[in-house]
Amino acid sequence: MTDVTSTWTEPSNTATALLLLGRGSDPASERGVDCPGDLPAPSDPDLVARATAAKAALGDRVFVLGHHYQRDEVIQFADVTGDSFKLAQQAAARPGAEFIVFCGVHFMAESADILTKPEQKVILPDLAAGCSMADMAVLGQVETAWERFEDLGIAGDVVPVTYMNSSADIKGFVGRNKGVVCTSSNAKRALDWSFEQGSKVFFLPDQHLGRNTAVLEMGFDLDDCVLYDPHKPGGGLTDEQLRSARMILWRGHCSVHGRFTIDSVREVRERVPGVNVLVHPECRHDVVRAADYVGSTEYIIKALDAAPAGSAWAVGTELNLVRRLALAHPDKQIMFLDRTVCYCSTMNRIDLPHLVWALEELVAGRVPNVITVDEDTAHNARVALDQMLALP
Repeated sequence: MTDVTSTWTEPSNTATALLLLGRGSDPASERGVDCPGDLPAPSDPDLVARATAAKAALGDRVFVLGHHYQRDEVIQFADVTGDSFKLAQQAAARPGAEFIVFCGVHFMAESADILTKPEQKVILPDLAAGCSMADMAVLGQVETAWERFEDLGIAGDVVPVTYMNSSADIKGFVGRNKGVVCTSSNAKRALDWSFEQGSKVFFLPDQHLGRNTAVLEMGFDLDDCVLYDPHKPGGGLTDEQLRSARMILWRGHCSVHGRFTIDSVREVRERVPGVNVLVHPECRHDVVRAADYVGSTEYIIKALDAAPAGSAWAVGTELNLVRRLALAHPDKQIMFLDRTVCYCSTMNRIDLPHLVWALEELVAGRVPNVITVDEDTAHNARVALDQMLALP
């Protein structure tokens, strides 16, 4: 086999690059950064050996999940890698594992807790690993919006749909109100089902996935979509706008995918003639329209696996994944759509020191950072998740 040198070029650092990498902290905005114990130093040369030894000592008692956006130093210890829902399903398929160590973010660990047995413990190595998009939809704000729909007499026509990237509270709200959870892969199927149940959809929390699916896959007009802003009185919408809308989109977005711009697409096309632009549907509407291919994380991975040698690809998704794909396919020119660093800052809080700490705590008989969803919320969230699994 002929060796092929990778064409990968690392994007430029920005002023916030170290924070995005999880090297440093912002106590004013982050929660749970400090572990209730001694966190190994990142410079410890024995970290890999310590993680290997701790995982071996735990054996089948532990099952480690690694999201695609995790660092390579963490991914190497994952028993399974995948997107958020796939990992939650994999956790549920391991009923014999006493501990589920979820290398991802908070809402993912919540979903794993909802789908696993009560006696299993789901552990998040760093409690600061949240999700800014999920945090943009707070239960009290969502309930206030729903009360407005009730006051207008339209709530009976509205079906709530929440993206998997939402808190257990929001999934529970959707389950209570006869809605459904969706992923970026099955959003159209979820919306098709929802419009069979009612004439309007209340889509949470990612406005871009909702808009892109409705307009580009279902033939809606942009005018069919209105944006509900929880920080404005009445969501910033008139009664007539809410009555006439088909898609009521929550004002939320992914801070990673939202940074890609139409200028990024134009620049890479000028720089690399014939490049294929491949982006995630959480990107802005104009970026998705300008791309050649659009799809979920799993879609992106499969598209690059199947791409012909010598082809060029500019990929608009999280940098850890794009780098990993570029290094896995040195016969293809795979580049990041943005010229500067773009990590998921909270996903990158899970690093090797935190993983080592969590595993060694388990070996010592202490169970750290357990993620638990209360019984009522879990029940209602499971209703919405089961409805997703039942989609045709």
